[in-house]
Amino acid sequence: MRIRSWLAAATVSLTAATMLVPAPASAADAPYKVLVFSKTAGFRHSSIPNGIAAIQSLGAANNFTVTATEDAAAFTAANLAQFQTVVFLSTTGDVLNDAQQTAFESYIRGGGGYVGVHAAADTEYGWAFYGTLVGAWFSSHPAIQQATIAVEDRSHPATAHLGATWARTDEWYNYQTNPRSSARVLASLTESSYSGGTMGDHPITWCKTIDNGRSFYTGLGHTEASYTESAFVSLLLGAIRYTAKRVDGNCAPATSGSSVYQGESWSAASGVQVANHASAVGGRTAGYIDPNDWISYTGVNLATARGALVRVSSAGAGGTVEFRAGSATGALLGTVSVPNTGGWDTFRDVFTPLAANSSSTLYLVFKGTGSSLFDLDQFTLTRTATTRQGEAWSSTGGLQVAAHGPAVGGQTAGFIDNNDWAGYTGLSLASAAGIRLRWSSAGAGGTVEFRAGSQTGTLLGTLAVTNTGSWDTFREASVPLATSSSTSLYLVFRGGSGSLFDVDEFTLHAL
Repeated sequence: MRIRSWLAAATVSLTAATMLVPAPASAADAPYKVLVFSKTAGFRHSSIPNGIAAIQSLGAANNFTVTATEDAAAFTAANLAQFQTVVFLSTTGDVLNDAQQTAFESYIRGGGGYVGVHAAADTEYGWAFYGTLVGAWFSSHPAIQQATIAVEDRSHPATAHLGATWARTDEWYNYQTNPRSSARVLASLTESSYSGGTMGDHPITWCKTIDNGRSFYTGLGHTEASYTESAFVSLLLGAIRYTAKRVDGNCAPATSGSSVYQGESWSAASGVQVANHASAVGGRTAGYIDPNDWISYTGVNLATARGALVRVSSAGAGGTVEFRAGSATGALLGTVSVPNTGGWDTFRDVFTPLAANSSSTLYLVFKGTGSSLFDLDQFTLTRTATTRQGEAWSSTGGLQVAAHGPAVGGQTAGFIDNNDWAGYTGLSLASAAGIRLRWSSAGAGGTVEFRAGSQTGTLLGTLAVTNTGSWDTFREASVPLATSSSTSLYLVFRGGSGSLFDVDEFTLHAL
C-alpha cells in the first residue's frame, strides 16, 4: 500500500517570512561556482547588495561558491568556463562590449547557465542574442504594490515550494513582448489584482533552453525586502540549481495551442503529489490520487479541444477522470474511466471526447472509492475530429444499410454478422489518438476491431459493444487508437451468430 505523507497532504499557506535564506535544498549537489554580475549603466537598484548577500548565503548552505562582480572584464571565455551559471542581478543598460558579448553567447550555447533577476530585462537592448536569452525586454511599470501571482507550473524546482497563488508586494514590470511562445511560463501576474498591468496575459517568471545552455528569468526582486522573503529566495535557489544543471526542469514552451501535458506539471493541485516512476514519461507522474483530488493547468486552448488521450497506471481500484473548465466544479467537458492496469509501472491509454469551452484553465478532477486510485502520467488533447456515417462505407463485406429513425441521418450500417467488415478511405491515421463509436443492438453485441489498410491489416484498437435494449436505442463509447501511415480504416466485426449490432457513426480524433 502506498501511504500519503501527512506533510505533503496538508494544505500549506505560503506567507512572506523575515529570514534571509530557506533551509538547504540539496546537500548532495556537487560543488560548483556561480558568478553574480550587477553592473548598471542606467537605473541602479538599492536592493543589489541585499541580493548579493542572499545568494552568498544560499551558496554557503547549498554547496556553491559565489563570485560577485561589476567588472565586465570577467566575461572572457577562459574566466566564464569556471562558472556553472551567471546571475544578472538587476543589471541595466549596455553592460558588455562586443568581445564580452561574444564570449558570453558562446558560454551559454556551449552549456552555461543564466539567471536574470528583475532589471536584467532592462539590459542590452541592442543585442539580439540577449533578447532571446532573457525572453522579453522591459517596457514600463506602475508603482510598487501588492499583486497576486498565478503559479502556472509547480513541477519546476524553482516553483515547487509555492502554492497555486502567491500574494506579494513588488515592482511589477510590463514587457515589450510576451515570452510564452518561446519559453515555459512558470508564473504570471493576475492583472485584476493590481493597477497598471498592460499585457493581459502577463508572464512574470519563465525558463527556456538555448542550444546546450539554460536560461531563467524572474521579474521579481525590485525591493530590498524581497531578499528576506523565504519563498522568493527559494525561487532564486531553484533557478540557480536548474541553470547550473544540478537539477532538471521542464522548460519547453507550453503555448495555448499545446496538446501534450505532463501530469506532474500542474499549475495548481489539491491532494495530489508527484510520484516517481521510471517507466513514466519524464520519470514522474501525478500520483497518490484519492477521491475528489484535482489538478489544473492554465493557458490551455480549450476552444479547439476535441478529445483527451490519457496515460495512466494503477495497482489500486482505478476510478474516473472528470475534465472540467475553469474550476474543480466547472462545466463538465468529458469523463474517462481508469481501470486497474496491473501495476503502478504498467501504463495504458484511455480516451474521451471533450466538449469545447472558452475557458483557458482545465481541471482534472478524480473520482473513485478508497485511496491511491491511479497515477496520471500525461494527457494529450486532440484538435481534430472527423465523423463518418456507418452506412457511408467505401467498401464492405456482408453489411446492409438499415433504416432507424433515431439514427443520425436515419440510417446505419446494419445486419452485422460475425466477420463482416466496412472500409472507409481518406482518413488520417498518422496522428490518430482515439475513436468514438455510436451503435445500437437488440442482439448479442460483440466487438469492433479497428484495422489499418484492410480487414486483416494492423490492429489499431478494439471496442466491446453491448446489447443496448433495442435496435433504436443508441449508445456511445470511446477507445484509444494506435497510429498508422495508412489512410484507410477498416471496422471488422466479431461476435456470435445472428445480427450482432448496428453502427450509426464513428468519430476519429487526431492531434
